[in-house]
Amino acid sequence: MGLVVAIQMDPVERIDIAGDSTFALGMEAQGRGHSLLYYGPRDLTFRDGIVAARVRPLALRAVKGDHFTLGPSHVQDLSRVDVVLMRQDPPFDMAYITATHILERLQPGTLVINDPFHVRNAPEKIFVTHFRDLMPPTLITSDRAEIAQFRNEHRDIILKPLYGNGGAGVFRVKEDDENLGSMIEMFTQFYREPVIVQRYLPDVRKGDKRIILVDGEFAGAINRVPAQGEARSNMHVGGKPEPTTLTPREREICDALGPELKARGLVFTGIDVIGGFLTEINVTSPTGIQEVKRFGGADIAKLIWDAIERRKKG
Repeated sequence: MGLVVAIQMDPVERIDIAGDSTFALGMEAQGRGHSLLYYGPRDLTFRDGIVAARVRPLALRAVKGDHFTLGPSHVQDLSRVDVVLMRQDPPFDMAYITATHILERLQPGTLVINDPFHVRNAPEKIFVTHFRDLMPPTLITSDRAEIAQFRNEHRDIILKPLYGNGGAGVFRVKEDDENLGSMIEMFTQFYREPVIVQRYLPDVRKGDKRIILVDGEFAGAINRVPAQGEARSNMHVGGKPEPTTLTPREREICDALGPELKARGLVFTGIDVIGGFLTEINVTSPTGIQEVKRFGGADIAKLIWDAIERRKKG
């Protein structure tokens, strides 16, 4: 029998169907005979112990400019659906954290992917610190003197917001850059959280590899090469995706992370590796599955739904 799948996501009308991973997941679910319900994070409600959302039935199709149809809205008790996909983009702020607390109330009856408890406790740039031997030298602080000392030691550093996403607010600060003080002031003005500082990895010019794991197993990878004059490799700021394979070091990283991810119910994760160093573990709303398939890799949407269906049967 088909499953009832509720997708908590950003506005469906705005997605790029050629690259959006949520669209690929929805299309695969629909192809398997599962029915889709669509709602946004602000449509979520918790009342008298019941988690509900104002949903609309969703039909998807791979037609640019005409890729969806929505039915009439109704309030749905989410304990009566089979699966909830938490797929809205960060920022990982208090609204996002609150949504994880609410969705956590649905388990174990309704399967939530990724597991909201562990999503909340595995923010991308902090969860990675559990694997110190795999990551580059890293500092998390608001202390200006500590940041200056870190740059003195490593000379060339990357400065970025702790809960940022998509490459926003990422700066490369070289040894002779006189703007470090101003950057720290800017970060403390706009963010209450500490910043994360890492040693700059020159191998980023060769690419920042996005490796996708499904239920802890390697599923596919793409390499994202920064544009000329750009320190960031994110595709929406000009990074160019290209096909790739894994090095022995990258397989070692996958083997170290896989069991930990699977045990936490983090079915769909995307890790970032530069020059053999693990820089992030993306668990909130990973992307990249359409690019992997486009370059001849696995159909990761199928692999994810295979894993979800196994968990439902188990």
